[in-house]
Amino acid sequence: MTGKMKRTALVLGATGGIGGAMVKVLMARGWHVRALSRNIAKAAVTAPAVEWRQGDALNAGDVVQAASGVDLIVHAVNPPGYRNWETLVLPMLDSTIKAAKSHGATILLPGTIYNFGPDTFPLLTETSPQNPVTKKGAIRAEMERRLEAVSRDGVRVIVLRAGDFFGPGAANNWFSQGLIKPGKPVTSVINPGRKGLGHQWAYLPDVAETMMRLVEQGETLPAFAAYHFQGLWDADGTRMIEAIRRVTRNPRLKVWSFPWWLMPLAAPFAPLLKELYEMRYLWQQPLRMPNNRLVATIGSEPSTPIDDAVRATLVGLGCLRGEEPNPSASLALANSNRR
Repeated sequence: MTGKMKRTALVLGATGGIGGAMVKVLMARGWHVRALSRNIAKAAVTAPAVEWRQGDALNAGDVVQAASGVDLIVHAVNPPGYRNWETLVLPMLDSTIKAAKSHGATILLPGTIYNFGPDTFPLLTETSPQNPVTKKGAIRAEMERRLEAVSRDGVRVIVLRAGDFFGPGAANNWFSQGLIKPGKPVTSVINPGRKGLGHQWAYLPDVAETMMRLVEQGETLPAFAAYHFQGLWDADGTRMIEAIRRVTRNPRLKVWSFPWWLMPLAAPFAPLLKELYEMRYLWQQPLRMPNNRLVATIGSEPSTPIDDAVRATLVGLGCLRGEEPNPSASLALANSNRR
């Protein structure tokens, strides 16, 4: 998508982690950004430069109306707190698909690894079979099936699959819900994995910059274009923890093992814990996503140094005091690496 005319994007989930990151990178590229919210007054406080439209992502009519004249729909909306995935996720995607078909817009989906089962580990490629072992994974796989189907009807689709998200403004992820406690100084870290077991992380500003570069490839991409984001590879399961220690200037920061044994007992009373327990297999064996196809398409993958990424995340989560978050820092770094 290139050209002299100013392009417009509709971002669904603009107040969330990845949606918010996409808003920033789109605006930095000169796009006009539109977003949907059930509470415009509240949403406008977080992003006043966005054109906010009243509506609900579950209401296809609202999404179709908001998408009028847009070139791109960023589908970054999810049910809050992992609740009601079975009843909300696919209808929200169907709203996006209907809007894209109505207005000829490209759909951009930040994908995950949940739609893959352990039968494909330790190396996941774009063509690895999708045999999910969880309800959430099955929904993710169905999302991609529906998007691939609509791409055969003329709607262009871009999917970027990534590991565990972390970054400023990202609340529902392992970093903010598992490793540390948001809003409090870091006095200890809870490690869901174990030493010697590799894990893949994805820093949201880098993910957003990568998705933007894919969008800029325009019609040179396949109708259904799926890519893997390599992100931050923690080869022995200690790299992220050591970064937190360096950033907090506490080399002796206590590390506790995640209480997986407690999850089956607590899950009936907490939907989030139930979801976390279902995803435990992602921490029980190494998983890596080579980015060969991505690099062949956009050149080098944007990569913020891990200490900078962790610092920005902890500041954004209110865990470091006396420092101001700088959301443009990683974007500036990523732009410096462009071809």
